[in-house]
Amino acid sequence: MTGVLRAPAPVGGARILGVGAYRPSRVVDNHELAPAIDSSDEWIRRRSGIATRRFAAPDETLVEMAAAASLKALAHAGVPPESVDAVILATMSHLEQSPPAAPRLAHRIGAAGAGAVDVGAACAGFCHALALADGLVRSGHGRHVVVVGAERMSDIVDPTDRGTAFLFGDGAGAVVVGPADTPGIGPVVWGADGSASAAIAHSSPWTVLRRSGRPSDALPAPAAWPTLRMDGPAVFRWAVATVPQIGRRALAAAGVDAAELSAFIPHQANVRIVEAAAKSLGLPAHVAVARDVTDAGNTSAASVPLAMDRLLSEGAVEPGGLALLVGFGAGLSYAGQVVVLP
Repeated sequence: MTGVLRAPAPVGGARILGVGAYRPSRVVDNHELAPAIDSSDEWIRRRSGIATRRFAAPDETLVEMAAAASLKALAHAGVPPESVDAVILATMSHLEQSPPAAPRLAHRIGAAGAGAVDVGAACAGFCHALALADGLVRSGHGRHVVVVGAERMSDIVDPTDRGTAFLFGDGAGAVVVGPADTPGIGPVVWGADGSASAAIAHSSPWTVLRRSGRPSDALPAPAAWPTLRMDGPAVFRWAVATVPQIGRRALAAAGVDAAELSAFIPHQANVRIVEAAAKSLGLPAHVAVARDVTDAGNTSAASVPLAMDRLLSEGAVEPGGLALLVGFGAGLSYAGQVVVLP
């Protein structure tokens, strides 16, 4: 006779308890990048709204940046690292196939024994990871989960590529998710369109770096290093159409009207997409719209938590307000949810 398996006791809800950010010290303005792509500060600002971005130094590794953001989030939440049950790290720029970065991050922050896993959903990664953390906490499988978006996009972008070189920056943002009496993270709305995956993709697979035959054969020239490529116009059209749809679906799933929002925090792809989405959603004037991309560039999976941290730290929104999050990017993947701000 088959026995009945035990299951954890579910809790009433989960919410974000704390947020933290790490921004590399080096600020890179458009004038520094423009010559390599035969461009100008005016062209970059007009095309993307970006004025500066941060590039990580050699010692500002992906794990170190993620750890700094995570420790700030834990301090904000008042949760000791040893109470963390799981660490979920969203990234698309971790360059080692093995080991994953999350176990090293858990060790670095003192979360000994915590489950640790990387999530690869590119610019939508943080919102995917947040949904997974919400499910873990609400189901009783974990009491406290650290969710991180961390990127060193400068490692995977070609500085001479006119389509991507000016867009991306480095950094890390983190939140701590824990139990609550009522839901503080709304239902996730997510999906993907793999038929359009070539719109944002690496120039070639990592196998191009393998030796071609005998052990004495030389490695390919540095130009063969795979870098991120993007069909900018196609991605722009997709994002402008998709982000408002996901936003409206996430609001409906949470039972929230746009007028109840305190903030709109979409992935910081570029200012034009952010403003087009905010206009399409018909957001009231009191809703703070995140525009962290202006100073931070597109930080992929790190952009949503970095923008959240900035709005809160600058007093643009108050703790306890509702925020609509929408992540979107390579895959093409998307995810969105409404959250109560910590």
